[in-house]
Amino acid sequence: MNNSSESKPVRVRPRLKHLLIATLVVIVGLFLAWLLLTGKPKPESKPPEETLRPVVEVIEISPAPMALAVFTQGTVEPRRSISLVAQVAGKVERVADYFVDGAFFKAGDVLLEIEGDDYQFAITRAKAAVAAAEQRLAEERGRNRQAKREWRDLGTQEANALFLREPQMSAAQASLEAAKADLAAAELALTRTRITAPFDGRIEQQRVDLGQFIGAGTPVAEIYATTSVQVRLPLNDSQLAALDLSLRADAELERPVILRSRFGGDTWEWMAKIRRVEASVDRQSRLVHAVAEVEDPFNAEDAAKPPLTPGMFVYAEITTPPVPDLVKLPAVALRSDDSVLVVDEDNRLKRRQVEVQRRSEDWAWVAGLPRGLRVVREQTGLLISGLEVEVLDSPGAEVN
Repeated sequence: MNNSSESKPVRVRPRLKHLLIATLVVIVGLFLAWLLLTGKPKPESKPPEETLRPVVEVIEISPAPMALAVFTQGTVEPRRSISLVAQVAGKVERVADYFVDGAFFKAGDVLLEIEGDDYQFAITRAKAAVAAAEQRLAEERGRNRQAKREWRDLGTQEANALFLREPQMSAAQASLEAAKADLAAAELALTRTRITAPFDGRIEQQRVDLGQFIGAGTPVAEIYATTSVQVRLPLNDSQLAALDLSLRADAELERPVILRSRFGGDTWEWMAKIRRVEASVDRQSRLVHAVAEVEDPFNAEDAAKPPLTPGMFVYAEITTPPVPDLVKLPAVALRSDDSVLVVDEDNRLKRRQVEVQRRSEDWAWVAGLPRGLRVVREQTGLLISGLEVEVLDSPGAEVN
């Protein structure tokens, strides 16, 4: 038996091993953190960045007198239109070739004739009555002379009017005058069997035809004069004020008007003039109607240009008298409250109220801006009063 003791390996407990590993990890972590904190470069000081300012385009204002345009519309109507009526009765015996709808005629042209035999007979009878009245008057004059001689033979100075047949002679004279009047009336009735045109015009509607019996007062045609046509143009209160039209009947009006209408696939223009304003204000719309006239609308220099025919719908552009100190601005320069933004000497925005005289889809004509003022050309939601901006110069506002 060996009594000598053998050496055995020393074992480290598992818990102690884990503790040593954790301690080592913490130490390493702390060391790395220290390196990061101490090794970070210090921030360098920089000057503050300049604040960006919006760039705006401006218009330098140059007010000037301007004539504006008022737009309205209406329907072309003949200036003179009548219903042509027969003055005597009878059968239509003859009609002219141009007695049809749409035909033109000249003043004095015979449109139709009524059978005149009955009126010829009336003239013959009237002539006979005149002859009989003349015979009776001659007889009474002869009796008057004979009575005067007989009265002188009696030696009396004053004669009795009845004895001298003066009342009978006066009655005969009156009968002769009445017979002559009947003859003149019969001759006038015969001339009225020929219905003539009272002016240069056009037949709008033919109402009778050959062989038809018509009575006195029967309309035979609707006609209108072709020398001029007119357009009733409705105007509201502001348009009336801009045009400076007077409601007085003695006012002299010569305001030029451009009439436009689309016909045959093209847009045509005619020049007209406002001649008068109607006597009353429309009771329903409260509008005032100005009347524009076009002279000789059917005699166009351009053969391809259609005549300004009654019934055509036209748009009217009326030029106003010059309005002083107006500025024409792009419509986008105007704010919803009728104001604009201007740039002052310090390049800061300021709001300025204006008077809008007229506006269209693209432009606005305003008053109340002094010369040399810089107006922002286009409004955006970022531009507010008091904001400092950078100015980009642009051409001045248009004045025409």
